[in-house]
Amino acid sequence: MHALDPAIHAFVRLDAARAQADAARADRELAAGIDRGPLHGIPYALKDIFDVAGMPTSCHSHLMRDHVAAEDSAVVTRLVDGGAVLLGKLATHEFALGGPSPELPFPPARNPWDPERFTGGSSSGSAAAVAAGLTRLTLGSDTSGSIRGPACYCGVVGLKPTYGRVSRRGVFPLSYALDHCGPLTWTVEDAAIALQVLAGHDPADVASAPQSVPDYRDGLADGLHGMRIAFPRRFWSDMAATTGEVLADLDRVGETFAALGADVVEVELPPFEWFSACGRLLMTAEGYAIHERMLRMRGAEYGRYTYQRLLPGAAISAADLVHAQRLRLQLSATLERDVFRHSHAMISGGCLSPAPRLDAFPRDWPPTDASKLTIPFNVTGHPALAVPSGFDRAGMPLGFQIVGRAFDEATVLRIGHAYQCAMGYPDRRPPGCAALLPGAPS
Repeated sequence: MHALDPAIHAFVRLDAARAQADAARADRELAAGIDRGPLHGIPYALKDIFDVAGMPTSCHSHLMRDHVAAEDSAVVTRLVDGGAVLLGKLATHEFALGGPSPELPFPPARNPWDPERFTGGSSSGSAAAVAAGLTRLTLGSDTSGSIRGPACYCGVVGLKPTYGRVSRRGVFPLSYALDHCGPLTWTVEDAAIALQVLAGHDPADVASAPQSVPDYRDGLADGLHGMRIAFPRRFWSDMAATTGEVLADLDRVGETFAALGADVVEVELPPFEWFSACGRLLMTAEGYAIHERMLRMRGAEYGRYTYQRLLPGAAISAADLVHAQRLRLQLSATLERDVFRHSHAMISGGCLSPAPRLDAFPRDWPPTDASKLTIPFNVTGHPALAVPSGFDRAGMPLGFQIVGRAFDEATVLRIGHAYQCAMGYPDRRPPGCAALLPGAPS
């Protein structure tokens, strides 16, 4: 931790005393034959928008730097009950929205594969910590791709569960309609283990779904024979941001699934721009509503990117919002009818290029972002898993998404696990980290 984190800034707060106490308690319980489940004694860390009683929740903002949570968030309660060991809080973008801004109270996280590169956002520290080997499990949030984008850029696994599968109580909101919480891990199996603890109905979260929770490891290794997987190639091949290396990599992913026994079938999706416009309007309107009071009273204390992204919400009309909500339902129904009625799951591109350099970010936030294909599945609420798929010529990670039917994370995880078993990718660590991690070859 002390050797690696100063170079990547994954953590904003390390609570060594709590980690040692949690670990000692887990040791005592396990020695006494008390087994709290698959995460008993396992370390984890949290994006700093998750509340932990008695610990600051800064949201990476000057506005919240002195805010101390009174209660644990729902996911922390589940992890505590499961005996997990909390290491501390992780870097994010301001309020899970801004960007890698230099004027915020903590430095932006850096990509362990190349510290001059972006981690993706906004679960930036969450992905960097897993990639660097500081912990195998972190928690992030995902409103337009904030788990899966960093997972792709940093070469780790990131799971956005179905909307309502994991409680968001005690997590600072960005968009009530689009927010999801989920794990970032080193392997798909780790993600399955984490979801087993995190998933479940929470009556105190109005969006939480009263769905039963299956055993996510049961059937994980069953393979892909008999499975039909949709492959909407034009969804990313027609995007200007898609690089040749990413396009070739995604074609190899499709070929790999076919070689593993799946029936890979090309399908057509609605234009990405429909999903993006719908999601960004909802996120901007709801983000402004959440921040309206602070924007009016303390607007100068926001980071530049965050302020620029929130303020347009003041100009969104009720009619705009109604149209976006109707389009959201239509897009979700289209995926159900045209894709998931006929296929067990769908492969999608994730990030359309490798991680950019941090110094490539402009002073002002770009008005659009078509560099990743993550927001469609926030709009529709379907579960989506980011899985590493290889590297570009410069040695930077590439990745893709597996998208499934609502509340069918088990199938999504099974497909991702089959791919990782076939490719053997989890054995490779960032060059600067491998030498400091016993048993992790470079």
